Amino acid sequence: MHRPTHRLFAVALVAVLPLALVACGDEEDAADETTTTTSLTSCAEVYTPGDGEPEGADAIESRGAPELTACAPSGELEVIDEVTGSGAEAAADDTITVQYTGVVASSGTKFDSSWDRGAPATFPLNGVIQGWSQGLVGMKEGGRRTLVIPAELAYGDAPPPGSGIAAGDTLVFTVDLVSVGEAPTSTTTTSAPAASTTTSVPG
Repeated sequence: MHRPTHRLFAVALVAVLPLALVACGDEEDAADETTTTTSLTSCAEVYTPGDGEPEGADAIESRGAPELTACAPSGELEVIDEVTGSGAEAAADDTITVQYTGVVASSGTKFDSSWDRGAPATFPLNGVIQGWSQGLVGMKEGGRRTLVIPAELAYGDAPPPGSGIAAGDTLVFTVDLVSVGEAPTSTTTTSAPAASTTTSVPG
């Protein structure tokens, strides 16, 4: 008379077991997501100074677009010369022509690239976000420099609408300096990455 009870218990156990396995799988997935989120390599290790010979602007096209990835920023403006240039040096009030790519540091998501538009961009160095106006001074034509820019030197809590940048994002740009001075005829004049008038960036 007790056999039906045993059979019911066995059926109940079989019914519960898949739920337990699913719950266990969810916990493992959550653990994997946590590991992925917290295991970013520091930006200083991802982007390192180059030790090759200085290069001129004619080397930029053959160098090609950079490959940027997610990294853990230090919280300060980081300036890394991956390639040292051999040409004229950019001053704070110069107009410069560059090729560049920008990504969000935490995800590596690209939000802007002159390479993708097919032409370098030209703008006054004193009319862009502070991370650029501070970080590109002293760079020489032909060089490639990576800037890791904290939010307070970029767009703060008010990034451009539709840009793919969230409030408070640290940004990573790799910039190739094509020329200092008037733009070559093959470039595109642009205001990006322009300083936003609605941010809390200090003057």
